[in-house]
Amino acid sequence: MSIRSSTRSKKLCQSQSERCRVRAHVHVVVLGRQLLPQLHSVHNANNQSFSTRHVLRAEHITAVRLSRSDLFAGLTDRLGISVSADLLELALTHRSYAYESGGLPTNERLEFLGDSVIGLIITEVLYEKFPELDESRLSPLRSGVVNTKALAQIARELHLGEFVRIGKGEESSGGREKNSILADSFEALVGAIYLEKGLTLTHQKVMQWFGPMIESANAQGAGIDGKTALQELASALGLTPPAYEISESGPDHDKSFTAVAILSGERFDIGSGKSKREAEQIAAKIALEILQERKS
Repeated sequence: MSIRSSTRSKKLCQSQSERCRVRAHVHVVVLGRQLLPQLHSVHNANNQSFSTRHVLRAEHITAVRLSRSDLFAGLTDRLGISVSADLLELALTHRSYAYESGGLPTNERLEFLGDSVIGLIITEVLYEKFPELDESRLSPLRSGVVNTKALAQIARELHLGEFVRIGKGEESSGGREKNSILADSFEALVGAIYLEKGLTLTHQKVMQWFGPMIESANAQGAGIDGKTALQELASALGLTPPAYEISESGPDHDKSFTAVAILSGERFDIGSGKSKREAEQIAAKIALEILQERKS
């Protein structure tokens, strides 16, 4: 190529630099929930004009948003509603992942909100649905519906574990299947739905998930005071009165409790709840069911 041709091509390329487009390819790493931009330009970045760099940034942001939306598409399909990718990402960020990633925001605030929203909705429904029950029976009925095991069960039905962002340690120890992580993530998800959709739609979704559980718990007598029933059965079977071993965990604003019923030296399975009373009631019902099966 002659010097004149070379100079002409260079000038032509420079004159068209404002119209040069940048392709942004975003690779989504599913397990790590990380977005890795692979940016390729026809010019060296140092020679790009402000306008070209602006196009680059705009296309990259758009591609990232589309990729994150695609990432959560399966979850929103199961939810039956759309929730912003930003809120979903926050709701599904476990503290183990946040810590390993340099202190990202965690889902704990949304979990706190979702726990209260679920409690309000279920309490109101039980209050309206069972006017003949007093507080002593409504409380254990609610505990039989809203507990770690029930929340984790719903989370599994939604395949929530596939989307939770957890640290390497939790990943290696099966964190995606732990009841505590699934239950907390589900509460955070409800918190996110409430923030974006409001109480009316959140009420509909919560009842869609918990409605069958309320009917089942009531049919199984979950509204009966489990501790009183266990004490009466223990007396009839000649066992010592039930004692309860209580443990607690979590921050002061969001404590979780576990209880184990002990009769005549025998320890039964663990009951979990958001209060000592709830944990004791669930532990009592577990022991009650086991003793009743032995008796029959």
